[in-house]
Amino acid sequence: MPLPRPLLQVKNIRCQYDERTAVDDVSFELQQGTLACLLGPSGCGKTTMLRAIAGFQHLQQGEIWLDGQCVSREDYTLRPEQRQLGMVFQDHALFPHMTVGQNVACGLGDLSKKARNSQVLSMLERVGLSSEMARFPHELSGGQQQRVALARSLAPRPRLLLMDEPFSNLDVELRERLGLEVRDLLKDTGTTCILVTHDQQDAFTFGQMVGVMSQGTIAQWDSAYNVYHEPNSRFVADFIGQGVFLSGEVLDDERVQTELAILHGKVPKGCGVGSKVQVLVRPDDIIHNDDSKLTARIVARNFRGSSYLYTLELESGVQLLSMVHSHHDHKLGEQLGIEIELDHLVVFPDIA
Repeated sequence: MPLPRPLLQVKNIRCQYDERTAVDDVSFELQQGTLACLLGPSGCGKTTMLRAIAGFQHLQQGEIWLDGQCVSREDYTLRPEQRQLGMVFQDHALFPHMTVGQNVACGLGDLSKKARNSQVLSMLERVGLSSEMARFPHELSGGQQQRVALARSLAPRPRLLLMDEPFSNLDVELRERLGLEVRDLLKDTGTTCILVTHDQQDAFTFGQMVGVMSQGTIAQWDSAYNVYHEPNSRFVADFIGQGVFLSGEVLDDERVQTELAILHGKVPKGCGVGSKVQVLVRPDDIIHNDDSKLTARIVARNFRGSSYLYTLELESGVQLLSMVHSHHDHKLGEQLGIEIELDHLVVFPDIA
């Protein structure tokens, strides 16, 4: 059977501000019901991308198709209000003079009063705020305000929901909890969504698909799992997660010799036998083992509650990171027994 038509198709788009290119020849597709993230550092073009999809940014090249309709091209931009999109912003953008219920209802003017009230109540029940309908935004917490903003965006049943850094003003614990709640709500409602964020934890908590952006392009468009464990470039490997690069030498198609051990996995094409390479080693690859003959000196430690992130130095002076359960409280200068357990061999040519 043929694959279903993507809800969103972004085809080779370019966006410019005067002479500066903000988005350059970007393409990706999004299936109905998929939750996706555009992740990257400030200035990489992710918000411009969202604005282009919403219809606030004209294209200098390419096309954007929504549910089989071309909504943007170089000489045409369908107005934002005609795209049937929902948007959630960083600052909530709630009307302060309106109650919670009135805020949620403001996009439902085409419905009868009875249908409008029913939809408002249904959405507020979904976000756990049905009892707050008569309150004003200033009477709510930041997390509650963001839930109201989400309910308002979902109430008209948009074809696509766009979220621009929606959790960035919240504290760490709340943003993670709210991210999970929003993800589950969108899955329950079958909503297709793109979240823009600079925060990796937001992306991993929320996104089924992640587009890592760099200098106006998408460096990798993949599942969150693959972006972390199988980065396709040195930039993605550096940007995603924490890790260091360990020098090695290719022994054959499936083995690389490093000072820690011989590592097994698939060596990429172009890295022939004898090639000098760099191997990505993340903190979860370095396992604490008191019985190991291999040790490293603790030169820094970062307490994270349930774990310590130790910076370890090998005899050669190479430093590694290791995530260790916080019950193992080791001091600076101690030798820590370690072993490497690498399930994904990520190798790049050593260009130094």
